[in-house]
Amino acid sequence: MSSQHPQSARQYSCEKCPLRPLPAFREFESQELSFVSSFKKGELVVDKGATVLVEGSHSAHLYTVLSGWAFRYKLLSDGRRQILNYSMPGDLIGLQGSLMGQMQHSVEALSPMLLCVFERDQLHELYRNYPGLAYDITWMASREERMLDENLLSIGRRSALERTAYLVAFISSRARGAGLDGKRPVQIPITQQHIADTLGLSLVHTNKTIRKLIDRKLIAWRDGGCEIIDQDGLKDLAGWEGLGEERRPLI
Repeated sequence: MSSQHPQSARQYSCEKCPLRPLPAFREFESQELSFVSSFKKGELVVDKGATVLVEGSHSAHLYTVLSGWAFRYKLLSDGRRQILNYSMPGDLIGLQGSLMGQMQHSVEALSPMLLCVFERDQLHELYRNYPGLAYDITWMASREERMLDENLLSIGRRSALERTAYLVAFISSRARGAGLDGKRPVQIPITQQHIADTLGLSLVHTNKTIRKLIDRKLIAWRDGGCEIIDQDGLKDLAGWEGLGEERRPLI
């Protein structure tokens, strides 16, 4: 298992956060920015493959992804894994454990990550004195519910080809919103096993389905993961209209 490396010093102040200028995120009011700056206690460097949070654990912290990718998952007693969703810059990790006492899922890093660290004890002050930020956290939780609804619809009703097209289009759309596309096509750092564990397919079936997307020139499969070639083509195949999000909160 890879490791986590706490950093008491900050590489980025909240005032100079590299995510704040991105068009996907709403602006803070000055008093909100001041509180979030005091709320943040440091940064955590996480290696690829490290477990950030463990199902059943009690964590004193919650995190915002500053850079990198992760996935949330649950395990059955025999080791079978269901990936629930993917996390990328701007996403909040650990809120469930902060409000319910213990984590109901685990989080693993798909790539090297840098996380902003917040102490869960200060959530009470946030809810009491900063209603705008409290609304933001409620919005984030509602957004997560919306994404899980769409994912469940995909697994329950779309064909294997449609659900695979949906999944890579969905992750790619979120990555673009988080500013991860840059000047090159989005490359998602996942393996075919990750896709299989997200969609409830066997690895053999997943491989055959991915080959069909490659043959249609919708994606390419590189050593580093899945590269998106035709985002609109993937959405059309999946029958998915896209996220359609306005500017979203950032804690």
